[in-house]
Amino acid sequence: MNFYFDHIMKKGFASDNNAGVHPEILAAMADANTGHVTGYGHDIYTEKAVELFRKEFGPDTGVYFVFNGTGANVLGLSSLTRSYHSVICAETAHIQEDECGAPEKFTGCKLLPVETRNGKITPEAIRPHLKGFDFEHHSQPKVISISQVTEMGTVYRPEEIRALADLAHSHGMYLHMDGARIANAAVALSLPFKAFTRDCGVDVLSFGGTKNGMMMGEAVLFFNPALATETKYLRKQSMQLFSKMRFVSAQFLAYFTDGLWERSARHANRMAGLLESRVREIPGITITQKVEANGVFAIVPKPVIAPLQEKFFFYVWNEQTGEVRWMTSFDTTEDEIGQFAETLMALLA
Repeated sequence: MNFYFDHIMKKGFASDNNAGVHPEILAAMADANTGHVTGYGHDIYTEKAVELFRKEFGPDTGVYFVFNGTGANVLGLSSLTRSYHSVICAETAHIQEDECGAPEKFTGCKLLPVETRNGKITPEAIRPHLKGFDFEHHSQPKVISISQVTEMGTVYRPEEIRALADLAHSHGMYLHMDGARIANAAVALSLPFKAFTRDCGVDVLSFGGTKNGMMMGEAVLFFNPALATETKYLRKQSMQLFSKMRFVSAQFLAYFTDGLWERSARHANRMAGLLESRVREIPGITITQKVEANGVFAIVPKPVIAPLQEKFFFYVWNEQTGEVRWMTSFDTTEDEIGQFAETLMALLA
């Protein structure tokens, strides 16, 4: 049987994208599936969803719904840049590693990756790239882009974000945040979204929900209306304008109702903490990153990786070192973690 097809039937720790849709999200979509409404976002569901985002982030927040995370990042960056600009990001950033060159293709910009040990970039690491301003032979640095949570499972603290925003703004640049797992970060920080985004100087935020129980749909948020004067045209041109927008908006209505986003993210984070505690004590396993959200990174003896994948689907992060990534989600159970730890111990025995 094909490797990937075989793993459709297995629950594991490969990605929070592999989880299904939260039942409350599905119910909201079904409730919205009644009668006719105007398309392309001119409907009551979208109007209410925008209101909820503005309640969280401020009344002048620009809200643009898109299909997916790559689309959100591309739309946000396209709104901030011209083709002669450059975007500074971590070498592990999703825009650098996992978007098939989409940011470069659609913005025309040059990505300048910064080496990190934990997925977080610092002002000190960025400064060598802050050169060539007003020199026509050099791409012009325009955006610093960070991921919250990072691709290494770590979380930026508010003071770290503020330092990056201050650095960007002092050079006439912008700070973009890829918030694909922003709910997990909010739970880890015990802070409202606005406290570590807009209040810390973030200019544009890609707000994700798919990795936390939604079916599809992300939001691009602009905290300065002047930055979004052409965004609606760019969204259409980049094929991110959903005709039946109510089915994206209805998901966000459920997401912000009764704390669904927080309940789902808190559970996923707690399951990652439990997973870490169970595998940390197993001889031969080394946890490589601080577990702050819903990801666990570990070095595992290479001979046991394939047999373990046969039982629990997950990805190898670094084939040379044997580092793997285990992700938990809103529907991960304690029993699954227990079975996984027992299987790992048996393979290492």
